[in-house]
Amino acid sequence: MRAVRSAARSATEFAVLWLISALALVLTDLALPGVRLHAVPGGGPLSTVPAALLLALVFGALSVILWPILVRAMLWVGPALLFIGAFAGNWLLMVIAVWLVPLAAVDRARDLLALSVVLSLVGSVVAGALASRRDDTYRMMLVRRQRSRLRRSGPPATGSDDPGLLCIQIDGLGHGVLRRAIRDGVVPHLAALVHQRTHRLVPWHTDWSSQTGASQLGILYGDNHNVPAFRWYDKTRDAVAVFSNPADNAAREVERAHRGGLLAGGASRGNLFTGGADDNVLVVSRMRGARMGGGATGYAHYFADPASAARTTIRLVAEAVREVRQAHRQRRDEVTPRIRRGGLYPLVRAFTTVVETDVVVAAVIGDLIAGRSPVYVDLVGYDEVSHHSGVERPETLAVLRKLDAEIGMIVAVAAQAARPYRIVVLSDHGQSQGPTFWQRHGATLEEVVLAACGQPGTAPQPGVMGATGRGAEGLGYVQASLRMPAPAASAAGDPRTPVVLASGNLGLVSFPQTPGRATREWIDAHHPGLLPALTAHPGIGFVLVARDHGGSVVLGPAGSVDVREGVVTGEDPLAGFGPGTLDRIRRTDGFDNVADLMIGGRYRPDIGEVAAFEEQVGSHGGLGGPQTVPFLLYPADLPAPPQPLQGAEAVHAVLAGWRDLGRR
Repeated sequence: MRAVRSAARSATEFAVLWLISALALVLTDLALPGVRLHAVPGGGPLSTVPAALLLALVFGALSVILWPILVRAMLWVGPALLFIGAFAGNWLLMVIAVWLVPLAAVDRARDLLALSVVLSLVGSVVAGALASRRDDTYRMMLVRRQRSRLRRSGPPATGSDDPGLLCIQIDGLGHGVLRRAIRDGVVPHLAALVHQRTHRLVPWHTDWSSQTGASQLGILYGDNHNVPAFRWYDKTRDAVAVFSNPADNAAREVERAHRGGLLAGGASRGNLFTGGADDNVLVVSRMRGARMGGGATGYAHYFADPASAARTTIRLVAEAVREVRQAHRQRRDEVTPRIRRGGLYPLVRAFTTVVETDVVVAAVIGDLIAGRSPVYVDLVGYDEVSHHSGVERPETLAVLRKLDAEIGMIVAVAAQAARPYRIVVLSDHGQSQGPTFWQRHGATLEEVVLAACGQPGTAPQPGVMGATGRGAEGLGYVQASLRMPAPAASAAGDPRTPVVLASGNLGLVSFPQTPGRATREWIDAHHPGLLPALTAHPGIGFVLVARDHGGSVVLGPAGSVDVREGVVTGEDPLAGFGPGTLDRIRRTDGFDNVADLMIGGRYRPDIGEVAAFEEQVGSHGGLGGPQTVPFLLYPADLPAPPQPLQGAEAVHAVLAGWRDLGRR
């Protein structure tokens, strides 16, 4: 009986879409002089309806038959054709449809494109209208597509009745921001989990490197040792390692291959790493040298459906336009702090908030239908917009609301899946806000360091992305996802020139001419003005440096802290950064690849502001404020995690324990 109802509903949806598409063609015929639908004799005002019905039917059939082939061809040729091809492919299908249908004629190529866009838009709008009539229609449409693909590719991954584990990461969302969003009605689906007491919300605390690379390595592998920042200078290779580089991420995985990974036997979606999973979609570590439609990207499966391709492409354009409008509004209203948001950023934002979300959410729905476990997915849109717009600005919260709706859909699908699922929602770090270092002090950190070393020169302008890594990680993620060449990561140059990098309000300075870790005494001998200039600078809170006789020291403007012993001389430079700060620094100080100088940007606890060394309004990567306090939202029937929950490696232990509960 259920199969009959499902077939009847599918037939009804098809009939509705077909009739409305035909109506749209009739109206287009009236609006565009270059489009001519042939009228049947004596048909009156409805004389063109038969031609419209036939053309809509043929176009729909061609979309089902030929569109997957066109998508695979576009993916093979290159990523730039993916979204252009959503229009060009529909245009080609319309050319064939008009050629096959003797009752239609089109004079101009642009009218053919208009016809194809009209039918694609109608498909998306009708699906949305049906979804508004029945809450589960769009969800069930995705479910049916995924089931169909699974039938073609083979049996489900597992038929187990053991509860599966699904982890949904909202990249960059702090615990405090989520609490306020729940209170203010911004995230109704997540709020329902809390208010209905099916889930519990707790904070956890990151390591010093409060960024996705360190957190995901710790969460997925239980090991984020030797990760001092999002990017760092590797003296052994004379190169900059960065977490948006597929080759660097693959190297981090090889180093941890013996640990297995949280996702062994499961699926990784939209992450930096596989976590041990063999089934990967939009996973950066697997994108090196892979063609765009390969298994690491997952575009081919998603864009093989013409309705999905049209829907996502149209939303991509709309999101880019929305970003331009919102940036203009910030400038008009003189909102501060703010940064420049031009160049490629509108497209970067559109990719992270629309394309990445659509592709990975569709993949997760497929995982739930197939019964895969464990599954870990990263939704990156909130983090990217926060960097440029601000942590709790209206446009940022609007993105968060959309992600909440996606999570609501995933939860609804999980409730209908054959296998029960435990759903955990978490974040990898928070974000802190404030005017940038350059905005406050009129110079970049690199310019300050070079001037103090007696090597003044022209440093890259704020906001420029390059090997030294300025700007948000979104562009690097997009480049990796679309198989686009990124700037070379070599730091080759005059070996006497320090390499200066930034990760939020964490700065790193390395001296290539010394093979080991440069000490305070070496720096004072070769660059006597550097440490005094840094510790006295109003935008710098503290500097970590090693000493000749062993151990390290944290220097501040009016005092210091011995890292090993914790002995404070003068004023404690870490006093305003909160409890546990010295423990975080002590752990990083033990890394083999810690920079010669690790610089903590100043934090103002009275107003909760940092000054990022990158050009970001909302930033993370260092210490100070909510950037180090992400959240964990977990089912109430699971064992409670320890509190305080300190470090990503501890989160891995908790998730691994929950994964293994009830396993046979």
